[in-house]
Amino acid sequence: MRERAVNLLYGQRALVIGALQPVAFIGTGQRSKAHATPWKRLVHTAEMFDAVFFGSKQEADRALAFTRRLHERVNGTIDVQAGPYGPSTPYDALDSQLMLWVTAPLYDSARVLHDTFVRPLDAEEDEALYQDFCTWGELFGMDRDVLPPTATEFRAWWPEQLTGDGVHLTEEARTVGLNIMLRMPSPRALRPAMRTAGFLVQGSLPPVVREHYRLRWSLADETAYRATARAARLGRPVTPRRLRRGSSAEAYALLRRSERQDLRKGRASFQGIGR
Repeated sequence: MRERAVNLLYGQRALVIGALQPVAFIGTGQRSKAHATPWKRLVHTAEMFDAVFFGSKQEADRALAFTRRLHERVNGTIDVQAGPYGPSTPYDALDSQLMLWVTAPLYDSARVLHDTFVRPLDAEEDEALYQDFCTWGELFGMDRDVLPPTATEFRAWWPEQLTGDGVHLTEEARTVGLNIMLRMPSPRALRPAMRTAGFLVQGSLPPVVREHYRLRWSLADETAYRATARAARLGRPVTPRRLRRGSSAEAYALLRRSERQDLRKGRASFQGIGR
């Protein structure tokens, strides 16, 4: 999780996939201020996650207690039709069936990005990572039994969830996901790098997820993505450690500053994207 190829991208990828669960997406939006300062909320969430991943036990306990207090207030019913879910469908941030749509995409994203841009995890490492994420979900209140018991079983189970009857991408979720991939706020000098990051997130997605977002992905895109991944793996031994490993805190701070600047200039944080 300290590999920058993982910690700078896994959150974006997980959010894009997690938005396919419409009850969780709509419920969170209805009960939070996410629409006012969405990037600030995403950064704060990432910081809470990092406190649990990397912090001391005291730091992790504070983050978990704070998140628990927030989640206890996030419950109610959705107010629109969302695929198979009608108005008045209940939601609760502590519902394990909804929480798995946070935990599962996070583990899947960390594994896929590490395998693609760093090196493939061996079976023992993969199982250890998976079990850590199951424990991570439990710490936030998820019942461990909602996920398969092993990483091997998860990898057979997860693609079925992405094509299940309960998957539905609302237009609002689509706009949010596309902004996360394509419109992350950043200084002008860093925008090419942010576009590259968004391209890499798109390339790492399962094809069925790209279809939900109506993202065009050509053979040329796939070739460029695979070449970038191969170059990252081959170049890693000669890349300075400070560039390839470390905290993503600097990126969080940059994102927060860029959003504040956009708000001062009257720019919308999330923009409509008609792709």
